[in-house]
Amino acid sequence: MKGILFALLGGACITLQGVANNRISYDIGTWQAATITQLTGFILAAIVLAFVRDGSWKDMRQVPALYWFGGAFASVIIFSEVTAIQYIGVTFTIAMLLIAQLCMTFVIDSRGWFGVLRRKITVPQCIGVGLMIAGVLILKL
Repeated sequence: MKGILFALLGGACITLQGVANNRISYDIGTWQAATITQLTGFILAAIVLAFVRDGSWKDMRQVPALYWFGGAFASVIIFSEVTAIQYIGVTFTIAMLLIAQLCMTFVIDSRGWFGVLRRKITVPQCIGVGLMIAGVLILKL
C-alpha cells in the first residue's frame, strides 16, 4: 500500500512540477526553469537528509560512476517536459511521458539493465500498454 501511495504522490508531483516549470520557463526561460528546479530540489533533499539520516556517505564509492549522473537526466526531463507542454499541453504531455516511461521500463526489465532482476514481458502487459496508447490517441483526437 505504501508503494502505491508514494507512486501516486510522485505522479502528482511530476505533473505539478511540469506546470510550475512551464510557467517559470514562460517568464525567464527553459534552462533557467531547469536550474531553479534542480536547485530547489537539492535544497529540499539536503534538508530532509539532515533529519532522516537513513544512509551512509562512506558507501558512496560502491556506487558505479554511471549512476552518479542520474541528476543530469532530470535536467533533460525538465527541458523536454516544459517544451512539450508548450507545444501539446499538459494532459497530452503527461500521457506521453507515462507511455515513454512504461516502454523504457519494459526494455530495462527485459534486459536486466542497471542491475534490476531480468523479467519476461508478458502479453497482458503489452496489451495494457497498447490500451494506454489507444487511450492517449483517443484523448488527443
